[in-house]
Amino acid sequence: MAGPVTLEALDLAALLCSRVCHDLISPVGAVVNGLEVLEEAKDEETQTFAMDLIKKSSQQASARLQFCRLAFGAAGSAGAAIDLGDAQGVARGFLEDGKTRLEWNLPRELLPKNRVKLLLNLLLLAGQTIPRGGTLKVDPVGEGQVMGFRISATGQNARVPQAVPSLVAGEPEAHAVDSHAIQPFYTGLLARSCGLTVTLTPEGEGIVVAAT
Repeated sequence: MAGPVTLEALDLAALLCSRVCHDLISPVGAVVNGLEVLEEAKDEETQTFAMDLIKKSSQQASARLQFCRLAFGAAGSAGAAIDLGDAQGVARGFLEDGKTRLEWNLPRELLPKNRVKLLLNLLLLAGQTIPRGGTLKVDPVGEGQVMGFRISATGQNARVPQAVPSLVAGEPEAHAVDSHAIQPFYTGLLARSCGLTVTLTPEGEGIVVAAT
């Protein structure tokens, strides 16, 4: 039986960079648009609208940068540990909005870097299962340095995206590993580096994303 497919290091780096750029281009573009409107604004109402757009989009870009730094970046030296409290902060900034709420039931402690990166990527996967928003409830599986994670995603029309399970398993049958598919593929790489297996399972009216 063939094992998971692999990517060349340069290809993996390039695809992850593309993913980060994809996450940032919308709020950064909105900042540029707001500045253009502000330059041309003649009345106070338009100026206020432009400033609100710039402020909101700048905050969104900052939140996405902080999340991507932990979820995809080096975030410290090799073998470094990351505080789960820091992970909670960037996850709330990135995921919570008017549609999605995060329930965080993990203890505040230091975990190995790749395990925390895995957690943040699991949250991204869970968010994809509730495209109309809902609740993401994060619970520990086990404790200490070998802690796994269980994320219960509940929301209207919750579903597992068709290509995601095979991408996470590193067996992307009919789906090429491109910039759109790299995040679930990378999640699988992180899980295997931690000795964990990721599952996406329908449960009641939601989806459970777990790494155990």
